[in-house]
Amino acid sequence: MPNTMDHSVTTAPEPQRRAEADASRLRRAGVARAEIGDDAGGGTVDAPLYTKALVLEGERDTLAVITVDAVALAEIGPLRDDFLGRIRDALRHELGLTADRILLNASHCHGRVREDCARIVVETVRRAWESRVPVRVGAGTGYEDRIMENRRLELKSGRVVDVRHAYSLPPDDEVVAVGPVDPDIPLLRLDREDGTPLAALFSFACHPIQGVPDGGNTADIAGFAAQMVEVGLGSDAIVLFLQGCGGDVNPILYKDVDHPRDAEPLGNKLGLSTLRALRGVECRADASLNIVTESLALPRSNPEPRIRAMEAERDRLVQSLKGTTLNLKSFLHLMAKYQAGVAFPSAPSHRYLRDEALSRKDWERLDALNRQSLRHYADNILAMEELTRIQTNLNLLRMHQRHHAEAGTTTLDIQLLAARIGDFALLGFPGELSVRIGLNIKAISPHPVTCVAGCSNGYIYYAPTAEQLRNPGSAQEDCDTLLAPEWQHYFEKAANDILRRL
Repeated sequence: MPNTMDHSVTTAPEPQRRAEADASRLRRAGVARAEIGDDAGGGTVDAPLYTKALVLEGERDTLAVITVDAVALAEIGPLRDDFLGRIRDALRHELGLTADRILLNASHCHGRVREDCARIVVETVRRAWESRVPVRVGAGTGYEDRIMENRRLELKSGRVVDVRHAYSLPPDDEVVAVGPVDPDIPLLRLDREDGTPLAALFSFACHPIQGVPDGGNTADIAGFAAQMVEVGLGSDAIVLFLQGCGGDVNPILYKDVDHPRDAEPLGNKLGLSTLRALRGVECRADASLNIVTESLALPRSNPEPRIRAMEAERDRLVQSLKGTTLNLKSFLHLMAKYQAGVAFPSAPSHRYLRDEALSRKDWERLDALNRQSLRHYADNILAMEELTRIQTNLNLLRMHQRHHAEAGTTTLDIQLLAARIGDFALLGFPGELSVRIGLNIKAISPHPVTCVAGCSNGYIYYAPTAEQLRNPGSAQEDCDTLLAPEWQHYFEKAANDILRRL
């Protein structure tokens, strides 16, 4: 299918710097948590949904890092579009915390949260604020490469498809390569003055969407990992998880059909790797706190040309369907028979030999007809699988076509928030960033430890690479996005600038 995506977008303007604080010594920190899960749906809750708040007080500035076990802060899932604004308004009124001093991150687990989640978040931040104590701070990096995989698969044709429950995997012999993952676990540790752990923050790049066997409401991989770390640290420490750049990364067992879906083993592995690294982090009393925020206009995509191309491919696939005498029952019967008996599938060997002796080809002709019917039916199945993929992603493109029309502008305005806490640098972004972008930013960062947190301070759907956006609509990241390919250049340039100003 040809690539006809529209690349004609208005050049994004230079970033607008909203606020920049001089580095100040970090004096105190407070932490709190509260359950937010809506457990009315039943099932055992092995990893409850939480909101957690870490308030960091410097000599001249304060930062609130808030995590919510939810799929997103707007647009999709149970949290309404005014969720972030309500929390910002309340914290400004009650604690004097302005929006540019709040980083709110969704873990991207697909659990159900309570209707009064915003109220609980505000109360949790207030309790963290009231519990501030002098702290020592350290940063480090853990490593875990066993629990995730890139869900984008490169095919012989040059196309890239993704691994989702919404449609089938491509044929094995068509797959030639897979994308990268990021095994690093950025870590921030805060100890009380007596050396006992107060809080820790860790990030990881993976969709926490494995689920639990009984379908219970769960914080998934991230929730199990945080539980493991809290038990290991002791001293009533509270551990926060920040979603990283996991837009194109799935749990390793995401498509397994031979075992119950269970996030706990994966979360336990992540938790143990995190805990092992945290125990090696040295905390010091001279950490600084610096915060920079910046507005950035990113180029929007117009999905209409891609929609037309995918509709044409859909029509071609429909026309490719072949007539066949088989139905599913007879197809499965013949498949088993022709797999079991390659040389003599339809009868015992002596029946074929008798035909040969009589100069007949009755069984041979039957086999040829059956094999042709099997090929036609199998081709129809493959076409059906591809049609399912196209139709699913077409629906996403049409949704974003409406967004494009309603926006009335060729750019999308976002706010970036970056903070340096000792040796730990944190950069928040409101979309589901592909892992390659996180790897790029960490490679150019001047800081010892850098955490790029997607799904932060809003939600703008997927943020794929420019290369991924030139893929002809065969993966969710290509279609469930508001962004044109040029966005990556502007964002990575802004990220480099903001990190160097910290």
